[in-house]
Amino acid sequence: MDLDDDQLREIEERCSRASKGPWKSWIEGRDHTSGSSFIRTSEPVEAPNAAIELSGATDADQDFIAHAREDVPRLLGELRRLR
Repeated sequence: MDLDDDQLREIEERCSRASKGPWKSWIEGRDHTSGSSFIRTSEPVEAPNAAIELSGATDADQDFIAHAREDVPRLLGELRRLR
């Protein structure tokens, strides 16, 4: 499936509207010992309660979503460079 320029722009716009991050996945039992698993979407000093809690996601799903905040813009940049 080829991506045209309009589709790339739409992806870039979704990225630019998302919380800036960096996002960090916190898995209970791996990264901390109490509470629930969550994705922190900003540094605590900037927004103490900026977190996403997922229902029904695996740890791998959560890690994927958290890393997508940095991975997708990086991939878009590489795609633009290669074009």
